[in-house]
Amino acid sequence: MSGFTRFSVLSPRSRRFYEARFEEPQPHFLESCFLCKKPLGCNKDIFMYRGDTPFCSEECRQEQIDTDEAKEKKWNLTSSVKALRKKQQRESTSPNKTQDYPFRTSTIAAAS
Repeated sequence: MSGFTRFSVLSPRSRRFYEARFEEPQPHFLESCFLCKKPLGCNKDIFMYRGDTPFCSEECRQEQIDTDEAKEKKWNLTSSVKALRKKQQRESTSPNKTQDYPFRTSTIAAAS
């Protein structure tokens, strides 16, 4: 390989390795606020969320937390509705004892 230095890098966001020579250079993840994209640094506080997501202020971080919680609540509600529908479907398609064994009210005579 002429002119290329080949190395693999662990991406901090995806936790996967990728070949650096095939990727465009990515800015360091602490260079700008995840939400508003304001530059970070210059001896200012950086507010982190979920390990590797930087924010310029508590307000930006809280907005992302609220957004994530709303998505999670919606996902959990959707999952709950799906589980309830599956349960109802199983109950409606599973045989019920009164449906499988109808009662007959007649007299049977046996002769020997």
